[in-house]
Amino acid sequence: MAYVANLALMTDERRFEELLAEFERVGVDLNSFPAGITMQREVALRILRSLPDDAGPGAFLARVREAQHPRDTPPDGSEPQTFEAHE
Repeated sequence: MAYVANLALMTDERRFEELLAEFERVGVDLNSFPAGITMQREVALRILRSLPDDAGPGAFLARVREAQHPRDTPPDGSEPQTFEAHE
């Protein structure tokens, strides 16, 4: 049983190291990271991996906001049009 616990701990540690490495690659200093931002590790990794090297904290936070408050705008940026008949 202790072996399974050690594997889980090692996996969590590896995942944490992977997340830290992505933050460093993108240029986000966790010492100055705003408190209160919560998200799943998978979401954070997806966002970080979508950014180029040295994108910086502003780019990361912008993507976090997009992920937390998605819009119904298509990827090309055009707003959907609706046509309603008014009497």
